[in-house]
Amino acid sequence: MANSSIEWTEMTWNPTTGCTKISTGCKFCYAEIMTRRLKAMGQEKYKDGFKIVKSHPDTLTIPYTWRAPKVVFVNSMSDLFHKDIPLEFIKDVFKVMNENPQHIFQVLTKRSERLFEVHQDLKWTHNIWMGVSVESKDVVERIDFLRKTNAKVKFLSLEPLIGELENLNLQNIDWVIVGGESGHRPRPMKEDWVIDIQKQCQNADVAFFFKQWGGKNKKAAGRLLNGRTYDEMPSNKE
Repeated sequence: MANSSIEWTEMTWNPTTGCTKISTGCKFCYAEIMTRRLKAMGQEKYKDGFKIVKSHPDTLTIPYTWRAPKVVFVNSMSDLFHKDIPLEFIKDVFKVMNENPQHIFQVLTKRSERLFEVHQDLKWTHNIWMGVSVESKDVVERIDFLRKTNAKVKFLSLEPLIGELENLNLQNIDWVIVGGESGHRPRPMKEDWVIDIQKQCQNADVAFFFKQWGGKNKKAAGRLLNGRTYDEMPSNKE
């Protein structure tokens, strides 16, 4: 558990660690870079490196200790729906989220097919926000798998946005996050792509959150779009 600098959340909780790359959005994976740093710092949880996917049952008690309501990004360092995470452990994670309705848990995956395969085995309480990452038109089918799940709040993370996403089907989608890639060799994101997505969200009455322009100096690039910030959030659905 750690406080987070990610603009759309407050803190992170990682009941699993490790992942494998499955699409172009994974090229400069933030979690992979952070895992190397944490391993070098001697962090026991990350000693096996990024390519070894592990469950950490000892972390499941942590959300019960938070006194004030939190907004929590689940598995910033992994993917809960990775094939190497047993369904029983996914159920254990969901049980924790179900039993802590005072917190909002944001779960994000690139493995939308497995999400759909197991979604009926999971209890979807209103405080679980389920999202998929969509970095380009090559993976827009992830949205269709998400749309078919029983999640009460559904969202898209269009980050790193590395291609135009015209005419998105935003039916039953509650929230869209857009962000450009950062790091030493970031792939460019065009302003026209972002403005078009913002207009699509506005027309579909979907909450829109613009996270960052990215680039080599993401702080300098900022997060203004159309001369303002977009920090819209979805509402919980009972």
